[in-house]
Amino acid sequence: MLTLRLTFSWLTVLPVRGPAEVDRRAAARAIALAPVAGIALGIAAAAVLWLLAPAGAAAGFVAVAVLALLTRGMHLDGLADTFDGLGVYGPPERAREVMKSGGAGPFGVAAIVVAAGIQAGAFTALAASGHWFAVVVAVALGRVAVVAVCRRGIEPAPDTRFGALVAGTQSRTAVVVWGVGAAVAAVFVVPGLAWAGTLVALLALLAAVRLADHGVRRIGGLSGDLLGAAVELTTALAALGFAVAANSV
Repeated sequence: MLTLRLTFSWLTVLPVRGPAEVDRRAAARAIALAPVAGIALGIAAAAVLWLLAPAGAAAGFVAVAVLALLTRGMHLDGLADTFDGLGVYGPPERAREVMKSGGAGPFGVAAIVVAAGIQAGAFTALAASGHWFAVVVAVALGRVAVVAVCRRGIEPAPDTRFGALVAGTQSRTAVVVWGVGAAVAAVFVVPGLAWAGTLVALLALLAAVRLADHGVRRIGGLSGDLLGAAVELTTALAALGFAVAANSV
């Protein structure tokens, strides 16, 4: 329970506290449970969409806003910082400097607009067709990506406290278990087209891992910003893919 509390204290605004001292062992356990927090956030998003279904497209934007509020907006901030860092020329030190600057540049703003817009539109389409489970799975997949990005062999970026705690902490077993679990859950996302959900889930996770791996090479290691980017990219791609599959049946 202490580990789960640490997971939720890191990934949500829920008023819970983890242990007073957090080392890499505690961080590893907390990151391994990140998809559990994702499931809870996905249920919250689906509930918002269900309650505001008569509002049409506005419901999707409200759901995205609620997710941002429940996560302190840190994943969207990480997405913006990541794309600003990847969009500049120069050595890794320059990219890290841009990412730590605190402001959002043109690449970052564009990334937020595109990701949030895709999520809002896809959530609206899924809600209109009654695919509530697809919303939950899409949001949870973003946190499965966190486990995959923190896999063994990934080094932290210099001067990143959170990256130093979580980079390289996840075993291959943890990555495979959550990846297979997500693929199995996605089978039920689009009844009548079972393979489509699984394919979308795996491709979304692969895209996020590839982005994070590129970021690790570009800035010299893993940072919290790269984790935020992985969350938002996976959620957006999964939601979009599920919406397209659901509306093709």
